[in-house]
Amino acid sequence: MKAPRRFGVRTVATILGIRCAWRVGSYLAPRRTVAHAARVFQTPLPSSRTRAAFAQTTMTARRETVRVGDQDIATYVWGDPSTQPYVLLVHGWSSMGLRWESWAPFLQEKGWAAVAFDQPAHGHSDGDLCTLPDFMHALSGVARHYGDALGVVAHSLGCAATTIALDDGWTAKRVVLIAPPADPQAVTRQFARFMRLAEHLRPSLHDALAARTGYAIDDLHIRHHAPRRTQPLLIVHDCFDKQVPVEHGEQYAQLWPGATLLKTRHLGHRKVVDDECVRTAALAFLSGEDL
Repeated sequence: MKAPRRFGVRTVATILGIRCAWRVGSYLAPRRTVAHAARVFQTPLPSSRTRAAFAQTTMTARRETVRVGDQDIATYVWGDPSTQPYVLLVHGWSSMGLRWESWAPFLQEKGWAAVAFDQPAHGHSDGDLCTLPDFMHALSGVARHYGDALGVVAHSLGCAATTIALDDGWTAKRVVLIAPPADPQAVTRQFARFMRLAEHLRPSLHDALAARTGYAIDDLHIRHHAPRRTQPLLIVHDCFDKQVPVEHGEQYAQLWPGATLLKTRHLGHRKVVDDECVRTAALAFLSGEDL
């Protein structure tokens, strides 16, 4: 049985069609184009759910459900977080909780439990739309349910969510952020360029997102949150990350007091999570060792 492809032919064709429509619609039908862009921006790739369904067939975790607000959030538990120190694992955009399964045996060897979860509209969790504030709320809800963590390991958008949500009724002793994005406006800028949405419509896109989430986009920049954090932090960022440039990781290192930045080479945005040396460094850091 083969794992599902990350991008199917139908997905690529859909993206190409949207690009053409938005290029024209940005000038002929701007309001309708922004409304469509806001929905697409908040919709994870369908591969998140198909990959989660595939991964569940061989998973070693115990599947549980945590109610956060009006949504059921699927969680995956290794060990017993009620009696063991545990590490909370936070995935990124269009990913899934079980992407951390390869980490679980190494965490358990340390005598720790582990908890991962599917963000809203991802994997097996409820929802159709998701943004950074949704990531934040789900993360806080899951963390409060299982209790304060020994550590948090997050990837990509999960890093920004962790930075903002940390200490919101829960805490962790140590934090590892892998390929963290710092500026949400950089994310919408990248999205607009890739999807051919005219730059003059980006402020309207921000307004549409804020209308649903209640958060102004600039308030989500980590410069407002990282300086308030007191936990020891390890940042891992690849110098050749094309999705989230290493400069974002450098911003975290400058803003988060006492942070340590570890740079890798030629691992990109996703492979860095599964790299053995990265995992070893993260485990050592969570154990309190100096790097």
